[in-house]
Amino acid sequence: MTDLVTFGETMLRLSPSQGERLETTDELDLRIGGAESNVAAAVSRLGFDSVWLSKLPDSPLGRRVTVELQSHGVETPVAWSDADATRMGTYYIEHGGAPRGTNVIYDRADAAVTTVSADELPTERIRESEAFYTSGITPALSDAAAEATATLLATANDAGTTTVFDLNYRSKLWNHEEAAEGYRALFDAVDVLVAAERDTREVLGRDGSPEDLVFGLVDDYDFETVILTRGEEGALALHDGETYEQPVFEAETVDAVGTGDAFVGGFLAARLDGENVATGLEYAAATAALKRTIDGDIAVVTRAEVDAVVGEDDASISR
Repeated sequence: MTDLVTFGETMLRLSPSQGERLETTDELDLRIGGAESNVAAAVSRLGFDSVWLSKLPDSPLGRRVTVELQSHGVETPVAWSDADATRMGTYYIEHGGAPRGTNVIYDRADAAVTTVSADELPTERIRESEAFYTSGITPALSDAAAEATATLLATANDAGTTTVFDLNYRSKLWNHEEAAEGYRALFDAVDVLVAAERDTREVLGRDGSPEDLVFGLVDDYDFETVILTRGEEGALALHDGETYEQPVFEAETVDAVGTGDAFVGGFLAARLDGENVATGLEYAAATAALKRTIDGDIAVVTRAEVDAVVGEDDASISR
């Protein structure tokens, strides 16, 4: 049995050096990035079997994605499309400090994943897994991707596989009303919901205290667990009628992209290991903190490093 299966888009990430502008740089750093593959990689690096499902063009760029994920221990039984008919999605990230900030530019039109069908994917891997994860990015990509997301969540739900869904709202993909409708269409098949407090308020239109938000979501949709991420305020979870709070671990930020995915990966790894929700949140926060110190989307961490952060060991220098 596989521990975790994820489904979603992964893109090539191209970025100039810190402080450089896209319009003037003559070099771009090439990496890969995608919420679901980031989660799969984090879980794999923390000691569990993980599988990433998607659709890629059968080209060197598509294979670049699978090769890198496999290097982190992730299985990649993806569907392959004709490279002449579809393309590899990319995104450009230009890091900048205040007051300019960081800018992300997507170039994902006609990406192979926008044509994906659940029938093309090895759904038996989902039926045989402990948990299945996807995010709100995926159904926003196309009608086909939305249908595949719904089918795979239902497949997992019917098989008794724990389903995990992160809202992961992206304003460059859809507006609040479209996103809320898309999320609600999937909620009946979701066991564990991860949601940013901002998105819960602005996209789902809910109000009240953080406790009101998590209790309201459970009351309305019967989730087993709701995790509300609150930025610098940490996270709040509701499980079996009990709430759990988790502060952030301090970290020097090298690259914040992928921090939320690392959080989910740390939480799932702990839960797959049989730990309770409180410990899961600790591991989530520690994995997220470590990710902030690492360039790229993927949390290239070890279990020992996460344990050290949870234990508040001094990791300032390794001799």
